[in-house]
Amino acid sequence: MSKITAAITAVGGYVPEYILTNTELEKLVDTTDEWITSRTGIKERRILKGEGLGTSDLAAPAVLELCRKRGIDPLEIELLICATTTPDHQFPATANIITDKIGAKNAWGYDISAACSGFLYALATGSKFIESGQYKKVVVVGADKMSSIVDYSDRSTCVIFGDGAGAVLLEPNTEGLGILDSILRSDGSGRVYLHQKGGGSVKPASCDSRCR
Repeated sequence: MSKITAAITAVGGYVPEYILTNTELEKLVDTTDEWITSRTGIKERRILKGEGLGTSDLAAPAVLELCRKRGIDPLEIELLICATTTPDHQFPATANIITDKIGAKNAWGYDISAACSGFLYALATGSKFIESGQYKKVVVVGADKMSSIVDYSDRSTCVIFGDGAGAVLLEPNTEGLGILDSILRSDGSGRVYLHQKGGGSVKPASCDSRCR
């Protein structure tokens, strides 16, 4: 029997309409378009506006686009993994909220929180469910509403992040195509350089943690 690999058979994405330009950021912090562009290459970022909207509202359209491109019904999805640093809530998992919003009633799901590495970790994890032969349709979503946690008075970070989502569909392949291998590494000592100060068990969310 040929080896089963996990192939990406469809891709979907979504970004909100509102565009936050470098010129607008010049009004918020001590920075310039030239400073941002020369150091990051970023000219604009998308921001999700609207009361009560969260990461699932970015991810759901991305998954639905994926389904449309592949010509499948959300009911065919068996597993959905969401990589996010900005979940809708601490619980339930944002993955479960996404499946509810798109009508993927036959899928189970969970979140992976690994910041910038999250999508790669989720992709490697999702591929194992395909390779094992357990599932035939696994969706991996990378989505974040970074505007919900970014400090727009800190010019070193607020110029980098925006909001958006990307999704891929993994299906089995026996022709040698797809994800062939992965090498994953992490180093927790780097937390001192970039971390969210409030909202975790070390410093639970409160007015004090939000304001300082």
